[in-house]
Amino acid sequence: MALLTDGERQFHIRTTPEEVGRYVILPGDPGRVPLIAAYLENAEMVAQNREYCVYTGTLSGEKVTVCSTGIGGPSAAIAVEELVKCGADTFIRIGTSGGMDKKVSGGDLVVASAAVRGEGTTAEYLPDGYPAAADFRVVNAIADACAECCDDTAGNSFHVGVIHSKDSFYGEVEPENSPVGKDILYRWNAYLDCGCLASEMECAAVFAVGIARRVRCGGLLTALWNVERSKAGLPDKITNDSSKAIKCAVRAIQLLIQRDNCDKRDRSV
Repeated sequence: MALLTDGERQFHIRTTPEEVGRYVILPGDPGRVPLIAAYLENAEMVAQNREYCVYTGTLSGEKVTVCSTGIGGPSAAIAVEELVKCGADTFIRIGTSGGMDKKVSGGDLVVASAAVRGEGTTAEYLPDGYPAAADFRVVNAIADACAECCDDTAGNSFHVGVIHSKDSFYGEVEPENSPVGKDILYRWNAYLDCGCLASEMECAAVFAVGIARRVRCGGLLTALWNVERSKAGLPDKITNDSSKAIKCAVRAIQLLIQRDNCDKRDRSV
């Protein structure tokens, strides 16, 4: 039976297996793709369609791909699905977030070990009650990379833990304007009580596809600001600089390549 998705190139991201590496960095913004790809050797654009901009180069002798996902879970899930079909098996979602826990300051990095499923995409992949968890090896590599560049000061710290994924940006920043604002605030406060670190829009979907397709996924977020710190009268800054997260994501991929190669050598002995 012929399908709409049959074809040499993937239907949305427009890539072939020869153009995609095993290791992938997933920014949301297409504009960040060339900034990340600049850290790779011989990186070239291999495809661009809709919100998906794809570059591939090499790092530590391995092919590495950078692919934008656009905003939100549905488009992020499509990117991971089609990259997996092209042979990718290790993903780091890199993006921005709003801090939630008061220990997270604007400029800090947040390593997502799991994501609250406050969106709709994961229901297409995971049963109710099943967590959207990141891969332990990817989380460790990202945390180790962050430890190399952060100094534990406000705005230059990193945190590892659960984050919140949602479908509505304005549901977070302007809940009072929603007809279901009371419900949003009730859930938000419950997540705060549980120590949720930050809120964003893609990690849960990326992790869910990773679980369903048995591939490794993790997430690294820059906290742009923390509204809870501002509400409490605590010092906080607003930043739009993702350069530190980019460096850490690339370093984490490098660490994963090194560790995977060590594991491969150990198995061959």
